[in-house]
Amino acid sequence: MFRSIATLLVITAPTLGAQVVPSMGRGDPPIARVRPFITDDARVVGAGLAQVEVWTRSDRESNQLWALGAVGPASWLELTIGGVAGTERGSVARTEPTPGRFTYALPLLQAKTLLRPYRAGQGPGVAAVAGTFLPTGRGFLELPGHGTFAFVAASQALVPRWRGTPQAPDPPLVHVNVGVNRLWIGDGRDQTVATWGVGTQLPVRYGLHVVSELFSGDPYVPGSGTAWQAGVRHFVDERLQLDATLGRGIGGAAPLPLWWSAGVRIVAELRHASRQRSSPR
Repeated sequence: MFRSIATLLVITAPTLGAQVVPSMGRGDPPIARVRPFITDDARVVGAGLAQVEVWTRSDRESNQLWALGAVGPASWLELTIGGVAGTERGSVARTEPTPGRFTYALPLLQAKTLLRPYRAGQGPGVAAVAGTFLPTGRGFLELPGHGTFAFVAASQALVPRWRGTPQAPDPPLVHVNVGVNRLWIGDGRDQTVATWGVGTQLPVRYGLHVVSELFSGDPYVPGSGTAWQAGVRHFVDERLQLDATLGRGIGGAAPLPLWWSAGVRIVAELRHASRQRSSPR
């Protein structure tokens, strides 16, 4: 069960944690971070903005559909809720005779606080994230207990200057995460696992970006082991981005099976923005 959801879900948060949308505030750089990448970034969605992230993921254990919604009640805070549903596949059916059975897990609840934004030519941005995945669900994806997580995300621009565009709003970036997971099962079977991740996003041309990451443990699910993930991200415009990735586990007691994913992110304003708003940098 852990292996099936260890490679998905934000935000926030993301991300590799680096899908970018425009900031709607004066002078702020665009926002980064999206699942299906595990490594998050030091950004939040932005005050008065909402985002929806939807993606599908498939491996030999299950087919999954994830959905996350996030809002920015303040320029430094992002709140996320989401969940996953899908069907079980053949490798699960060999141990549990339920091929095609509906399975789900929800809700994921997360808060992210921006401590320092990142900018080209300056020091790294820093954000703190904490949340929980409640043990509500059915079948293969259901958690055996109450999961909690916390981690710190740092993001650093790799170039001293950058002139952003709607198709390439962020400079080349590297993201680093360090945190801990706690799964409360009871009966002396509680689990505490350290997590870490390193990811990068590199603009190529015409809105196309190459993204990759190496991580150990998903902040949302203990026990996922070490894995890599790589793919492409396309910025259609400032409010719409598309992703496609491939990944596989390379370490741990039960390495993640080979998986593929594809997703979309949409951003909208919750309130009317000022006409004096400056263009994203």
